[in-house]
Amino acid sequence: MLAGPRQAQLRISTIGLALWLMSSYLSAAEKSPTNCEHADYQPENALVYVAGGEFEMGSDAFYPEERDAHRVIIDEFWISRFEVSNLEFLAFVTSTNYKTVAERYLDQENYPDLPPEQREPGSVVFLKPRLQQDRMGNWWHFIQGANWRHPEGPNSNIEGRMRHPVVHIAYEDALAYATWKGHELPTEAQWEYAARTADNNNVRMQPTEANTWQGLFPMINLKDDGFEHRAPVGCFEANEQGLHDMIGNVWEWTSDRYFPAHNYSDKQKTPEGFDPTQPGIAVQAIKGGSFLCAPNFCQRYRPTARHAQDSTLGTSHIGFRTVLNRDAKESTRK
Repeated sequence: MLAGPRQAQLRISTIGLALWLMSSYLSAAEKSPTNCEHADYQPENALVYVAGGEFEMGSDAFYPEERDAHRVIIDEFWISRFEVSNLEFLAFVTSTNYKTVAERYLDQENYPDLPPEQREPGSVVFLKPRLQQDRMGNWWHFIQGANWRHPEGPNSNIEGRMRHPVVHIAYEDALAYATWKGHELPTEAQWEYAARTADNNNVRMQPTEANTWQGLFPMINLKDDGFEHRAPVGCFEANEQGLHDMIGNVWEWTSDRYFPAHNYSDKQKTPEGFDPTQPGIAVQAIKGGSFLCAPNFCQRYRPTARHAQDSTLGTSHIGFRTVLNRDAKESTRK
């Protein structure tokens, strides 16, 4: 999982590496199935009602940041059946002329320590390493020109991938879309509650039940689920709430700041969130894991799993969905 501020990412500009990157991703995209057995994608009617209730949030059995498990009461709400797709995000951009963070130049006032060449528009892309011993920094590359329209870099596009989850979305981009819809981003508690099954199951999905990495990450992906990278939304069966891709495919933004434990005692000292691996960076909690989660790496394809993400930085494996809360729904009826 990527961690660290935008200015810390490795930047790539050589033509040869860019061509190799493109050939790797585009050949995989061409081979990926375009039709899915469970493809019931209907964005015009895609809100699912979630009844309120009480549940145990977090886990004391897995990673430290999932502790301490505690009881939470949730009011009823409505949540997107699918991750927001390129098609839906295109409608937003067409209506508003919105430009995502990855499409903008970074201004000197907000990023005084960055040289001009590092303020160029772009985003972070996962690139399968050539050697197993390559460090994590060699898996992630800041590509100038990468954004939601060009997921693998400036020579890629989303043609034929309108049902894929939109990616390279920073937190403020997701928030802008939600506001345009009259929705909100889910709280971490809402997201986890909606992802749980009736028996409070917190184990990982079976290989063909979600879009995750099968094989030895980051070198070998057996693609038992039919996909090497992102899958169109709705390709895998819904959970018991009727929601697709709550586990795997892409990580999803929540409206909550990230702290290294649910009971972290110094939240007031760092209202922008805190991740010990990237101190001083505003971080949000993301949920659900992605197509890069594997048994030998990450293992965050569980409802209680959580991770910190620099709120200013989108990547090729982070998307989002939205919620409509009871108060907001009632106001729309007046």
